Amino acid sequence: MTYSIVARDPATGALGVAVQSGTFGVGATVPWAQAGVGAVATQAFTEPAYGPRCLAALAAGADAPAALEQATAADQDALIRQVGVVAADGTAAARTGAWCIDHAGHRHGDGFAVQANMMASPRVWPAMAAAFGSAGGPFPRRLLAALTAAQQAGGDARGVMSAALLVVAAEPAESWAGRLVDLRVDRSTDPLGELGRLCRSEEHTSELQSHHD
Repeated sequence: MTYSIVARDPATGALGVAVQSGTFGVGATVPWAQAGVGAVATQAFTEPAYGPRCLAALAAGADAPAALEQATAADQDALIRQVGVVAADGTAAARTGAWCIDHAGHRHGDGFAVQANMMASPRVWPAMAAAFGSAGGPFPRRLLAALTAAQQAGGDARGVMSAALLVVAAEPAESWAGRLVDLRVDRSTDPLGELGRLCRSEEHTSELQSHHD
């Protein structure tokens, strides 16, 4: 029902999640991130608890595979979940439960993981990985490039509705501080187009603030 990427920016250490879905308000449940700790995408038959569980394990010193293993062990319905995790140390992990609806799969590499379920094509997640690896520009744009590649490869079998992009800082921060980018499109016929527009607006605002400072 959803495709997403979690990643660490090797240049800045920032951590991010980007997601698109054929369901309403995907930004409310799928993306999780904590500055200086990690980022998580929890989807398919979404269990939001994977977000705080994985982030707590990462904060306690686990790498991404270990954090995901701990969270999965606490879920009796893990077969219907799909989760991606990236840690501040650059480790990444992903899991696609055996009962996730086809086409479903994931791929992870150095500092990133991509995952997708109920896709129109099995080409979606490989396309996401390739696009993220080859994209240039600011980190949020690279995350968005992965989503765009997913849609071009077939995307969600049910169509599109919502998208979100969340980026947090490399250094730990208290409470909700440390969020560098937090964008959501809850309902649209072109959520990726809207997300791109918001992303460009965010960049423009940041440039104006930088010149003002």
